[in-house]
Amino acid sequence: MFLSVFDVFKIGIGPSSSHTMGPMSAANRFLDLILSDDWPRPASAQVVSLKASLHGSLAFTGIGHGTGRAVILGLMGEQPDTVDPDRMEILLETVERSGRVTPAGHPSYGFAPKTDLVFDKKQPLPGHANGMSFSAFDKDGRLLLKRLYYSIGGGFVVTDTELEAMRTAKAQPSSDRVPYPFSSARQMLDMARSSGLGIAAMKRANELTKMSAQALDDGLDRIWTSMSTCIDRGLKVDGIMPGGLNVKRRAKAIHAQLETEWRSNRLNPLLANDWLSVYAMAVNEENAGGGRVVTAPTNGAAGVIPATIRYFLHFHEDATAEDVHTFLLTAAAIGGIIKHNASISGAEVGCQGEVGSAAAMAAAGLAAVMGGSPEQIENAAEIALEHHLGMTCDPIAGLVQVPCIERNALGAVKAVTAASLALKGDGTHFVPLDAAIETMRQTGYDMSDKYKETSLGGLAVNVVEC
Repeated sequence: MFLSVFDVFKIGIGPSSSHTMGPMSAANRFLDLILSDDWPRPASAQVVSLKASLHGSLAFTGIGHGTGRAVILGLMGEQPDTVDPDRMEILLETVERSGRVTPAGHPSYGFAPKTDLVFDKKQPLPGHANGMSFSAFDKDGRLLLKRLYYSIGGGFVVTDTELEAMRTAKAQPSSDRVPYPFSSARQMLDMARSSGLGIAAMKRANELTKMSAQALDDGLDRIWTSMSTCIDRGLKVDGIMPGGLNVKRRAKAIHAQLETEWRSNRLNPLLANDWLSVYAMAVNEENAGGGRVVTAPTNGAAGVIPATIRYFLHFHEDATAEDVHTFLLTAAAIGGIIKHNASISGAEVGCQGEVGSAAAMAAAGLAAVMGGSPEQIENAAEIALEHHLGMTCDPIAGLVQVPCIERNALGAVKAVTAASLALKGDGTHFVPLDAAIETMRQTGYDMSDKYKETSLGGLAVNVVEC
């Protein structure tokens, strides 16, 4: 099983990898399909107008997550990793006013968002909770092309046929042409023992079958630079976050207090936790504001890993750039196992799959750079994931603000605690990481849909009622 570090960590925009980045990418894919020969195009037929519909969780929380905006931008040809956040409003207003989308390399297509973009809360699509369809029509309104897409978490988008192929492939032996094709934590540990390599070294060897060492290191540096820049932006911006809840940004003010305290040299037993929390909150306030973030493994959990890395760099004087590479590679190895055997999608398994997975990945990465053995690293990931099991995804008003921002802060604190506990042992422990992952999958399957990113239960309804 091979999932690249650059599939796990993708640069994009907020507020949601599954509800913003995924739909934007799906719209991109549909545009590419229109220009291709991969569909039975009738002779002389020309696409003149488009429609899109959102289903399941995308319909229920799509407005708060900016899903409709993402679809419009995607149909304008904008992509998650390159769209300019400062130009988005101009593009959206242009489409609203003209009733047309004008992606580069295409003719102009009719698309009036008020009528051609439907939030269908009544009809879920069968493959996944995050389903959407795109349709293309000729001048007489005849349907020429229709495709279903699913946003399966972390910005990943697949068609209905690709989703079925993925599920079939999970049941087959791995055919990855990489030196260490582990698809479970147990296989990962077995390969580490037989090879004598650490988890990051095995992950690096796998990546080097797809790219050069220079490209890998440059890519890892680019990921960390984006994460770090996001923290820095979040620590400098204040004000009210968009969406109507009137939630204030807090990271800037908290950071100012911590800087004053740091300079005073006063003893504060909570200092490490405070810095962890403010770093994570800075990222997720940026995400909630639609800024540029990195999926880690999702936007909703984007603050945990950057906060833990920044904490390590802040409090450990011997930390190096190579340590950051080791952290990201180790975290990606754990994230790939979780995604392969369970899910990182809040709409599929609740927040245990987002912040829980991020905490497991961060704990593993921190244990690795602190000198942990593969067994201690696996133990750290298990501790962090185990203590997020059952966590629901219940964002108030469908916005990735409450409780999501603080959940990232607490996820980072749990990750550091998990790594510390694991490093104080010898790696032997009672619950294997694979068991925790399978428990998460089963718990997510049993969890009511109202607790899986639909804003139909939990805090999303009780806070409003109060």
